[in-house]
Amino acid sequence: MDTKMLTFLTLCRKMNYRKTAQELHLTQPAVTKQIQGLEQQYGTKLFIYNGHSLQKTRDCIILEEYAQSLNYNYNEVIKKLAGDKTTFIRLGATKTIGDYVIGDNIKKQLKYTGRSLSLVVDNTERLLSMLDCGELDFAVIEGLFNKIKYDYRLLCDEPFVGICKRGHPFDGQSVTVKQLQEETVIVREEGSGTRRILEHELKSLGFDLNLFAKTVYISSFKLIRELVADGLGISFVYKSVVGDDSSFGTFEVEDFGKTHEFNIVYLKNTQARKYAQMFFDGETDCSMTGE
Repeated sequence: MDTKMLTFLTLCRKMNYRKTAQELHLTQPAVTKQIQGLEQQYGTKLFIYNGHSLQKTRDCIILEEYAQSLNYNYNEVIKKLAGDKTTFIRLGATKTIGDYVIGDNIKKQLKYTGRSLSLVVDNTERLLSMLDCGELDFAVIEGLFNKIKYDYRLLCDEPFVGICKRGHPFDGQSVTVKQLQEETVIVREEGSGTRRILEHELKSLGFDLNLFAKTVYISSFKLIRELVADGLGISFVYKSVVGDDSSFGTFEVEDFGKTHEFNIVYLKNTQARKYAQMFFDGETDCSMTGE
Protein backbone atom coordinates (compact mmCIF):
# COMPACT_ATOMS: atom_id res chain seq x y z
CA MET A 1 0.00 0.00 0.00
CA ASP A 2 1.20 3.53 -0.77
CA THR A 3 3.43 4.90 2.00
CA LYS A 4 1.59 8.23 2.12
CA MET A 5 -1.71 6.40 2.68
CA LEU A 6 -0.25 4.37 5.53
CA THR A 7 1.06 7.56 7.10
CA PHE A 8 -2.32 9.19 6.59
CA LEU A 9 -4.14 6.29 8.30
CA THR A 10 -1.73 6.36 11.22
CA LEU A 11 -2.25 10.09 11.68
CA CYS A 12 -6.03 9.58 11.52
CA ARG A 13 -5.66 7.11 14.37
CA LYS A 14 -3.12 8.99 16.48
CA MET A 15 -4.30 12.55 15.68
CA ASN A 16 -0.82 13.75 16.59
CA TYR A 17 2.10 14.33 14.23
CA ARG A 18 4.78 13.51 16.82
CA LYS A 19 3.16 10.21 17.89
CA THR A 20 2.60 9.29 14.25
CA ALA A 21 6.28 9.90 13.47
CA GLN A 22 7.32 7.78 16.46
CA GLU A 23 5.13 4.84 15.45
CA LEU A 24 6.32 4.91 11.85
CA HIS A 25 9.98 5.58 12.78
CA LEU A 26 9.97 8.77 10.71
CA THR A 27 10.83 12.36 11.48
CA GLN A 28 7.95 14.70 12.15
CA PRO A 29 8.82 16.84 9.08
CA ALA A 30 8.67 13.67 6.94
CA VAL A 31 5.14 12.96 8.20
CA THR A 32 4.11 16.55 7.53
CA LYS A 33 5.56 16.39 4.00
CA GLN A 34 3.64 13.19 3.19
CA ILE A 35 0.34 14.62 4.41
CA GLN A 36 0.95 17.82 2.45
CA GLY A 37 1.65 15.66 -0.61
CA LEU A 38 -1.74 13.97 -0.22
CA GLU A 39 -3.45 17.34 0.22
CA GLN A 40 -1.86 18.58 -3.00
CA GLN A 41 -2.74 15.34 -4.80
CA TYR A 42 -6.42 15.58 -3.86
CA GLY A 43 -6.65 19.36 -3.83
CA THR A 44 -8.14 19.61 -0.37
CA LYS A 45 -7.24 20.19 3.26
CA LEU A 46 -7.26 17.01 5.32
CA PHE A 47 -6.41 18.23 8.81
CA ILE A 48 -6.89 21.54 10.57
CA TYR A 49 -5.99 22.87 14.00
CA ASN A 50 -8.65 24.15 16.36
CA GLY A 51 -6.42 25.86 18.89
CA HIS A 52 -3.89 23.17 19.78
CA SER A 53 -6.23 20.32 18.83
CA LEU A 54 -5.81 18.55 15.48
CA GLN A 55 -9.12 17.83 13.74
CA LYS A 56 -10.21 15.92 10.64
CA THR A 57 -11.93 17.79 7.84
CA ARG A 58 -14.98 16.38 6.08
CA ASP A 59 -12.79 15.38 3.12
CA CYS A 60 -10.36 13.70 5.51
CA ILE A 61 -13.15 11.47 6.84
CA ILE A 62 -14.15 10.51 3.29
CA LEU A 63 -10.55 9.66 2.36
CA GLU A 64 -10.02 7.76 5.63
CA GLU A 65 -12.96 5.45 4.88
CA TYR A 66 -11.57 4.79 1.39
CA ALA A 67 -8.03 4.22 2.68
CA GLN A 68 -9.18 1.75 5.36
CA SER A 69 -10.92 -0.36 2.73
CA LEU A 70 -7.92 -0.05 0.39
CA ASN A 71 -5.58 -1.25 3.13
CA TYR A 72 -7.81 -4.24 3.90
CA ASN A 73 -8.09 -5.22 0.22
CA TYR A 74 -4.34 -4.81 -0.31
CA ASN A 75 -3.61 -7.25 2.52
CA GLU A 76 -6.17 -9.70 1.09
CA VAL A 77 -4.35 -9.65 -2.25
CA ILE A 78 -1.04 -10.33 -0.50
CA LYS A 79 -2.56 -13.40 1.18
CA LYS A 80 -3.88 -14.72 -2.13
CA LEU A 81 -0.57 -14.21 -3.90
CA ALA A 82 1.17 -16.08 -1.09
CA GLY A 83 -0.97 -19.10 -1.96
CA ASP A 84 -1.97 -19.86 1.63
CA LYS A 85 -4.46 -22.76 1.51
CA THR A 86 -5.78 -22.16 5.02
CA THR A 87 -8.74 -19.82 5.44
CA PHE A 88 -8.05 -17.76 8.53
CA ILE A 89 -10.99 -15.78 9.92
CA ARG A 90 -10.24 -12.88 12.26
CA LEU A 91 -13.32 -11.89 14.19
CA GLY A 92 -14.12 -9.74 17.16
CA ALA A 93 -17.12 -9.88 19.44
CA THR A 94 -18.44 -7.85 22.32
CA LYS A 95 -18.52 -9.69 25.64
CA THR A 96 -22.18 -10.70 25.59
CA ILE A 97 -21.83 -12.19 22.12
CA GLY A 98 -18.36 -13.67 22.60
CA ASP A 99 -19.18 -15.30 25.93
CA TYR A 100 -22.81 -16.33 25.41
CA VAL A 101 -23.84 -16.37 21.73
CA ILE A 102 -21.25 -17.62 19.22
CA GLY A 103 -19.72 -20.60 20.99
CA ASP A 104 -21.48 -23.13 18.74
CA ASN A 105 -20.32 -21.28 15.63
CA ILE A 106 -16.70 -21.46 16.81
CA LYS A 107 -16.99 -25.20 17.50
CA LYS A 108 -18.37 -25.73 14.00
CA GLN A 109 -15.55 -23.75 12.38
CA LEU A 110 -12.92 -25.85 14.12
CA LYS A 111 -14.36 -29.01 12.54
CA TYR A 112 -13.54 -27.76 9.04
CA THR A 113 -10.27 -28.87 7.49
CA GLY A 114 -8.22 -25.96 6.22
CA ARG A 115 -10.01 -23.35 8.29
CA SER A 116 -8.81 -21.56 11.41
CA LEU A 117 -9.72 -18.43 13.32
CA SER A 118 -8.84 -15.92 15.97
CA LEU A 119 -11.36 -14.30 18.31
CA VAL A 120 -10.93 -11.02 20.17
CA VAL A 121 -13.53 -10.29 22.87
CA ASP A 122 -13.56 -6.60 23.75
CA ASN A 123 -15.87 -3.62 23.99
CA THR A 124 -17.54 -2.02 20.98
CA GLU A 125 -15.21 0.97 20.83
CA ARG A 126 -12.05 -1.14 20.77
CA LEU A 127 -13.42 -3.60 18.21
CA LEU A 128 -14.40 -0.83 15.78
CA SER A 129 -10.90 0.63 16.15
CA MET A 130 -9.38 -2.77 15.28
CA LEU A 131 -11.74 -3.05 12.31
CA ASP A 132 -10.58 0.35 11.06
CA CYS A 133 -6.95 -0.75 11.31
CA GLY A 134 -7.58 -3.94 9.30
CA GLU A 135 -6.84 -6.13 12.33
CA LEU A 136 -10.24 -7.88 12.08
CA ASP A 137 -12.30 -9.17 9.17
CA PHE A 138 -15.56 -8.44 10.96
CA ALA A 139 -16.90 -7.68 14.41
CA VAL A 140 -20.14 -8.87 15.98
CA ILE A 141 -21.36 -6.14 18.29
CA GLU A 142 -24.34 -5.30 20.43
CA GLY A 143 -23.55 -1.62 20.80
CA LEU A 144 -24.49 1.46 18.83
CA PHE A 145 -22.24 2.20 15.85
CA ASN A 146 -22.07 4.44 12.77
CA LYS A 147 -24.24 2.65 10.22
CA ILE A 148 -23.22 5.11 7.49
CA LYS A 149 -19.51 4.39 7.85
CA TYR A 150 -19.69 0.57 7.90
CA ASP A 151 -21.41 -2.22 6.03
CA TYR A 152 -23.31 -4.53 8.33
CA ARG A 153 -25.82 -7.34 8.56
CA LEU A 154 -28.36 -7.92 11.29
CA LEU A 155 -27.61 -11.07 13.26
CA CYS A 156 -30.66 -10.90 15.53
CA ASP A 157 -32.75 -8.76 17.84
CA GLU A 158 -31.99 -9.70 21.44
CA PRO A 159 -34.11 -8.84 24.52
CA PHE A 160 -32.46 -6.18 26.70
CA VAL A 161 -33.63 -6.62 30.29
CA GLY A 162 -33.09 -5.47 33.81
CA ILE A 163 -31.82 -8.20 36.12
CA CYS A 164 -32.09 -8.48 39.88
CA LYS A 165 -31.90 -11.11 42.61
CA ARG A 166 -34.78 -13.57 42.50
CA GLY A 167 -37.48 -12.24 44.84
CA HIS A 168 -36.41 -8.59 44.54
CA PRO A 169 -39.42 -6.21 44.41
CA PHE A 170 -38.68 -5.63 40.69
CA ASP A 171 -38.72 -9.36 39.85
CA GLY A 172 -41.17 -9.95 36.99
CA GLN A 173 -42.41 -6.36 37.07
CA SER A 174 -42.55 -3.37 34.75
CA VAL A 175 -41.14 -0.37 36.62
CA THR A 176 -40.82 3.35 35.96
CA VAL A 177 -37.49 5.13 35.59
CA LYS A 178 -38.10 6.98 38.84
CA GLN A 179 -38.43 3.67 40.69
CA LEU A 180 -34.77 3.06 39.86
CA GLN A 181 -33.60 6.01 41.97
CA GLU A 182 -33.04 4.03 45.16
CA GLU A 183 -31.09 1.24 43.45
CA THR A 184 -27.41 0.42 43.09
CA VAL A 185 -26.75 -0.22 39.41
CA ILE A 186 -23.81 -2.30 38.21
CA VAL A 187 -22.67 -1.43 34.69
CA ARG A 188 -19.84 -2.31 32.34
CA GLU A 189 -16.86 -0.08 31.58
CA GLU A 190 -17.05 2.96 29.31
CA GLY A 191 -17.10 1.90 25.66
CA SER A 192 -19.08 -1.30 26.25
CA GLY A 193 -22.22 -1.97 24.22
CA THR A 194 -24.56 -2.67 27.13
CA ARG A 195 -23.50 0.49 28.95
CA ARG A 196 -23.92 2.64 25.85
CA ILE A 197 -27.43 1.28 25.32
CA LEU A 198 -28.42 1.87 28.94
CA GLU A 199 -27.07 5.43 28.76
CA HIS A 200 -28.90 5.96 25.45
CA GLU A 201 -32.19 4.75 26.94
CA LEU A 202 -31.77 6.97 30.00
CA LYS A 203 -30.80 10.00 27.90
CA SER A 204 -33.91 9.61 25.73
CA LEU A 205 -35.96 10.09 28.90
CA GLY A 206 -33.87 12.98 30.25
CA PHE A 207 -31.72 11.03 32.73
CA ASP A 208 -28.20 9.64 33.06
CA LEU A 209 -26.39 7.22 35.39
CA ASN A 210 -26.59 9.80 38.18
CA LEU A 211 -30.25 8.77 38.46
CA PHE A 212 -29.21 5.77 40.57
CA ALA A 213 -28.34 5.93 44.27
CA LYS A 214 -24.99 4.30 43.50
CA THR A 215 -23.23 3.27 40.29
CA VAL A 216 -20.64 0.49 40.27
CA TYR A 217 -18.42 -0.18 37.24
CA ILE A 218 -17.40 -3.80 36.58
CA SER A 219 -15.90 -5.09 33.32
CA SER A 220 -16.60 -8.78 34.03
CA PHE A 221 -20.03 -10.26 33.31
CA LYS A 222 -19.18 -13.17 35.60
CA LEU A 223 -18.67 -10.82 38.53
CA ILE A 224 -21.71 -8.72 37.63
CA ARG A 225 -23.82 -11.89 37.68
CA GLU A 226 -22.45 -12.85 41.10
CA LEU A 227 -23.08 -9.42 42.60
CA VAL A 228 -26.64 -9.25 41.27
CA ALA A 229 -27.41 -12.82 42.37
CA ASP A 230 -26.22 -11.86 45.88
CA GLY A 231 -28.60 -8.90 45.94
CA LEU A 232 -25.88 -6.24 45.87
CA GLY A 233 -27.33 -4.34 42.93
CA ILE A 234 -29.29 -4.50 39.70
CA SER A 235 -27.94 -4.45 36.16
CA PHE A 236 -29.07 -4.23 32.54
CA VAL A 237 -27.92 -6.93 30.14
CA TYR A 238 -28.99 -8.98 27.19
CA LYS A 239 -31.19 -11.92 28.14
CA SER A 240 -28.56 -14.37 26.87
CA VAL A 241 -26.24 -13.33 29.75
CA VAL A 242 -28.53 -14.93 32.36
CA GLY A 243 -30.55 -17.32 30.18
CA ASP A 244 -32.89 -19.39 32.34
CA ASP A 245 -30.76 -19.20 35.49
CA SER A 246 -33.17 -19.31 38.44
CA SER A 247 -30.84 -17.13 40.54
CA PHE A 248 -32.07 -14.07 38.68
CA GLY A 249 -35.28 -12.18 38.30
CA THR A 250 -35.84 -9.96 35.28
CA PHE A 251 -37.81 -6.76 34.89
CA GLU A 252 -38.69 -4.18 32.26
CA VAL A 253 -38.45 -0.40 32.48
CA GLU A 254 -41.36 1.51 31.01
CA ASP A 255 -40.36 3.42 27.85
CA PHE A 256 -37.08 1.50 27.47
CA GLY A 257 -36.58 -0.37 24.20
CA LYS A 258 -37.40 -4.05 24.73
CA THR A 259 -34.89 -5.45 22.20
CA HIS A 260 -31.67 -4.26 20.58
CA GLU A 261 -29.70 -5.41 17.58
CA PHE A 262 -26.73 -7.72 17.38
CA ASN A 263 -24.96 -6.74 14.15
CA ILE A 264 -22.13 -8.18 12.06
CA VAL A 265 -20.01 -5.19 11.04
CA TYR A 266 -17.26 -4.91 8.40
CA LEU A 267 -15.54 -2.32 6.24
CA LYS A 268 -17.29 -1.09 3.11
CA ASN A 269 -16.11 -2.13 -0.36
CA THR A 270 -14.24 -5.20 0.85
CA GLN A 271 -14.64 -8.96 0.68
CA ALA A 272 -14.91 -9.19 4.45
CA ARG A 273 -18.56 -10.14 4.18
CA LYS A 274 -17.56 -13.56 2.80
CA TYR A 275 -15.77 -14.37 6.07
CA ALA A 276 -18.91 -13.54 8.04
CA GLN A 277 -20.91 -15.81 5.76
CA MET A 278 -18.38 -18.61 6.24
CA PHE A 279 -18.53 -18.20 10.00
CA PHE A 280 -22.30 -18.06 10.47
CA ASP A 281 -23.49 -20.02 7.43
CA GLY A 282 -27.07 -19.91 8.68
CA GLU A 283 -26.29 -22.40 11.48
CA THR A 284 -27.20 -20.28 14.49
CA ASP A 285 -30.33 -19.54 16.46
CA CYS A 286 -30.02 -15.93 15.37
CA SER A 287 -29.62 -16.60 11.64
CA MET A 288 -28.32 -13.91 9.31
CA THR A 289 -30.95 -11.84 7.58
CA GLY A 290 -30.82 -9.53 4.59
CA GLU A 291 -29.26 -6.10 4.50
